[in-house]
Amino acid sequence: MPSSQRVPSQQPPWLRGPISGIPALLQPVAHALVDAEEDTRKALATMTAERLNRRPGGGAASAAYHVKHAMGSLDRLFTYARGESLSNEQLERLSAEKTIHAGTFQPKELAAEFSEAIRRAHAQLRATRESELLTVRLVGRAKLPSNTIGLLVHAAEHTARHVGQLMTTAKVLAAEP
Repeated sequence: MPSSQRVPSQQPPWLRGPISGIPALLQPVAHALVDAEEDTRKALATMTAERLNRRPGGGAASAAYHVKHAMGSLDRLFTYARGESLSNEQLERLSAEKTIHAGTFQPKELAAEFSEAIRRAHAQLRATRESELLTVRLVGRAKLPSNTIGLLVHAAEHTARHVGQLMTTAKVLAAEP
């Protein structure tokens, strides 16, 4: 797109034009991940470490949980999309997600970690050939069938869902005394 026709960056990612090097059919996945990254950075920029790690009432998860789980799920689903099984390290991180509430995370570090996860996801999208999108991919220990594009779309949707929960949790915590 010529610079005279560029869309201002205030526009949502899907209206800013294609992301360089990512196949056309995967642009919606890439744009959803950019949107998730921007929302995560915005939510974490105003949070204290205490609020990030605190669970709101009703047994809801902490904001930190939503960020960490979104990153972990993104990594796992993109692993399956490559046609790989989870590594022992990924399985250990999955198990550790159950105890995230006992952790103490810092907003700036968590935002940087999330951005790095999105960067890795975009690198994988760039490396994914459109001819592979309907390739059958097996998921989990049960080896349930999916395909590359299904896993990539679900990864973006799942990430967006947890970022939405992060934003809601941040608002609830900000309103508490």
